[in-house]
Amino acid sequence: DLEYPKLRKSLPKYLTIKQSAALLESVSGQNAKRDYAILMLFLNCGIRRSELVGLNLTDVYEDRIRVVGKGNKERIVYLSNDTIKLLISSHHDEEAHGRLFNIDQRHARYLLWKALQQYTNARQLSPHVLRHTLATYMAKQGVNVATIAQILGHQDIKTTQKYIDLAEMETKQACLQNSIIK
Repeated sequence: DLEYPKLRKSLPKYLTIKQSAALLESVSGQNAKRDYAILMLFLNCGIRRSELVGLNLTDVYEDRIRVVGKGNKERIVYLSNDTIKLLISSHHDEEAHGRLFNIDQRHARYLLWKALQQYTNARQLSPHVLRHTLATYMAKQGVNVATIAQILGHQDIKTTQKYIDLAEMETKQACLQNSIIK
């Protein structure tokens, strides 16, 4: 008959635009072109790791990609011309297998974790932080919650609302800290 106290949910961690650019600049190594393309996809599309490894070359169109998300639900995410060119030029020998990137979930997790560690050396950042980065950026730009939910493949808008709340909280904080007359 006891009621448990509500647990406080923490706000999502994300990278700023400057941090995102620095993360991309830190990419190096034998597969730098591929890894850069993968990070661009995460930052520009907000896709999940499982969605990345499921991408095929046939999912890439002129200005968009077809993403198969949770529950085999499909969605379309639009890309800039530069991102499309980067994707197509980065797949090397993956074409033989039909996959955009010939990596599995474990490899994708390691790749993302390694890139974040090289850039930030902060253990609290996970690959999912790149998804949070896109959602938070879009919320700050005034993109409506339904559109963000559609891009991220969220079934329930309540899942997406935390990014709007975060953007509003930061706007309020910026206004309070930067008042002309105090």
